[in-house]
Formats: sequence, structure tokens, C-alpha cells
Amino acid sequence: MNSYERYQRRLNHQPVDRLPNFDIFMQRAAHHIGAPLSRYYLDHRVLVDANLAVLNDFHLDIVQAISDPYREAADFGLDVEFPDDGLPINRQPLIVDPADVSRLRTPDPSTGRRMSDRLAAIRSFREQVGGEMPIMGWVEGALAEVADLHSMSATMIDLRKRPEWITELLERCVAVGLAFARAQVEAGADIIGLGDAVCSQISPKMYRQFALPYEQRIFAAVRDMDAVGRLHICGNTTHLLTDMALSGAHIIDVDWMVDFGEAARIFGEATAPCGNFDPVKIMLHGSPEEVRAAVQACIQQGGPRSFSGAGCEIPDGTPAANLLAQYQTLSAEL
Repeated sequence: MNSYERYQRRLNHQPVDRLPNFDIFMQRAAHHIGAPLSRYYLDHRVLVDANLAVLNDFHLDIVQAISDPYREAADFGLDVEFPDDGLPINRQPLIVDPADVSRLRTPDPSTGRRMSDRLAAIRSFREQVGGEMPIMGWVEGALAEVADLHSMSATMIDLRKRPEWITELLERCVAVGLAFARAQVEAGADIIGLGDAVCSQISPKMYRQFALPYEQRIFAAVRDMDAVGRLHICGNTTHLLTDMALSGAHIIDVDWMVDFGEAARIFGEATAPCGNFDPVKIMLHGSPEEVRAAVQACIQQGGPRSFSGAGCEIPDGTPAANLLAQYQTLSAEL
């Protein structure tokens, strides 16, 4: 059973030889092949090589064109700095007040420098592992994109004080998200991940008004193209689980501070939970024995459709022994 078959069968309530490993790799993948982070972010060839290396060395069941949250934002015109081997830096917002929205250019995924680079990564994955390994693309959720363009603090203030123009900006962002998701599926992506990290910081009422409808639109488009949607909201989303289940995602990532069994219960038969051991305490700083215990607990709590993965990105510096302990545990449990 190859990884593509394993992931498809798990989604469809069919037996598998082991749970699929859907860990998210970014910085850890770049440094695994000795590449500086700037090259991983800016050169799809480095991203592809890094993903294939961790895929083979740590027995993952997915390759992913995820790198940083600024693909769409940079092509909108946000000035993003890329230190040689550091995280990208957004030094000032592109959108400061409502008048800026009318001047905002709408990027084309096929020509935007950073979005087209992701499309090139997906095409390369398709050539090398298509049909054997699920290929995951990625888009920013509309609210997360607003926060990237406007800044987190200003977005939080304006959600309360000036919600009408935030809604206007959300419409601009979701249009680009929809186009980018479709372009990635056309390029060969089997899965579209959607990151909406800002949502863990807002109330269920605000989530239902400013995030969920836009997530639903993107996931509906993904479903219409016979691809799979994966929702990823970092942080404690306990208060949002019932609403997240309405997003239309096939798979929902659950971060480590959320009760994984409760999330699986709320998601029911329609959505597969993915997670959710602590990526820092367990995977980065824990022992192989602690990793095995955490993975086993997630298997027991996650139900018959769950996928294995740390609650968020695998941290840079995570020991190889811990990554292999996850694979060994998954192989032994079914």
C-alpha cells in the first residue's frame, strides 16, 4: 500500500496498514538538506528537494508546498524581507486604512512571483511522486490574509471598530485564495491546506462572521475540483470546534492544547481529525519513548479516520530519533 492509497482509504473508512503520517515540515525540512531558509522560501527546487528528503528519511505520507504565510501577501505587494537563514519579516503593513483597499492590486497566481513558485513546486511533485504520494498545496484563509496585509493588532481592533471595511478586504482576499487554490489543484495538488491561525484569537461569533464563510467558499471550490481540503488553525481552538466542523474541510488539524478525543467526537463521520501531540514538548524536547506514548494516545483518541501529526509544524532541530519513533509506532499499532 503506497501513501496515496493509504490516505485515500483512511478518508473513506477503509482499512489501512498504518495511520498516515501528515506532519507539517518547513524549517526542519530545509535544514535537513543543509539549505538556508531563504532558499527554501524563494526557490521551489529547494523546497521540493527538502520535502523528498524528509519524506524518505522519516517515512511521511505527504509532500507539501507549504513554506511561509506570505506567498499571496507578497504578490499583493507586501514588502517582505527574507534573511539568509531566518524567518521572513514583514516590517510594515501594506493596508493601513480603508482607502488603501481600492489601490490594492489583485495578483494572478500564474504570474505572481511567489504564488507561481508554489505552482512550480506542485508540478515538480506531480512529476516525481504523483499517484504514489498525496501532494498538498496551501492557501491563506481570508482572515489570516487580512492580518498579514493589515497587521494582527490593527485587524483585531478593526474587527470591532470598523468591521464593514474589513469585510471589503476579506472579499478581495478570498477571491485571490479561490484563484490560488484552483491553480494549485490544476497544477497537480491532491490536497489544499488552508491556514487561518488568527482564528484561535477570536470568539465563535466573530469566527462565524469573519472567517467561516470564507473558508467554506474555498473548501467548496476545492471539493468541486475533486480535491481534499485540510483546515489548519494553530492554537487552542476548543471554542471553535463545532463551527470548524462546518467549514467543509475533509481533514482538520487539531493543535496540542485541544482535547483530541473531544475534537474527533465533534467532527463525527464527516471530517477526519489530524493530530495532535505537542510538537515542542514531545517531538523537539521529548524522548523516543515519550513520542511513542503520545502517538499511541492520539491513535486511541482520534477514532477510525484520524491522521497522525504533531499539533503544528515540526520544530527545527527535532531529533531524527523522535521522528522515526513516530513512524515505528504507527507501523506497530495497526
